[in-house]
Amino acid sequence: MDPIHVGRLNHAYGDGELRRTVLRDVSLTVQAGEVVLLTGPSGSGKTTLLTLIGALRGVQDGSCQVLGRELIGAAEGERVALRRRIGFIFQNHNLLGFLTARQNVAMALEIDPVMPEGERMARAGAMLAAVGLAGHEERTPAHLSGGQRQRVSIARALVAGPGLVLADEPTAALDRVSGGEVAHLLRDMAKSRGTPILMVTHDPRILGIADRVVAMEDGRAVAAAAP
Repeated sequence: MDPIHVGRLNHAYGDGELRRTVLRDVSLTVQAGEVVLLTGPSGSGKTTLLTLIGALRGVQDGSCQVLGRELIGAAEGERVALRRRIGFIFQNHNLLGFLTARQNVAMALEIDPVMPEGERMARAGAMLAAVGLAGHEERTPAHLSGGQRQRVSIARALVAGPGLVLADEPTAALDRVSGGEVAHLLRDMAKSRGTPILMVTHDPRILGIADRVVAMEDGRAVAAAAP
């Protein structure tokens, strides 16, 4: 089964006269190791779709199967369990400023209560080296560049071996060089690990990393094509 299989998904916010439909009959499939970008104007439903696939909110109507689990009707506990199998990367890296890069990454391994502290730190260090931050493990976010902080967030998303990575505008706050490096790093990680990536982006500079680009407009997936 594909890691993501969405069929005729609909979603709305509000009730009564304030009800506003944000997703309309959306269907989408993402295969293992595939990098798919979601593009489109602000308000087209990209981030809402990402949050539904990431089990960050409940599915209202349609089918949303993620890592083999159907999310329509899923209880909060089921969604929490699924979120632990997903790596999340956001525009604002959400690193804790009082922790080192290694400690920020190691936090993602705390979901395994039996993993020794030494192993968590060792795995975090190895993941930082894999994203090009060897030698920066003990620096706090304030002593890292924007591109380096985003690399830490990528390491944190990948260190637990997720079955899926969801990224929301991960290059938006970066300059051209740093944004390109981060985008290509994500693609390389996806291909080497077989981990699918679904990424929301407005950044036309990184379209070349995608296997497919899905355009959204007014809550609908209106086109899908190779970049």
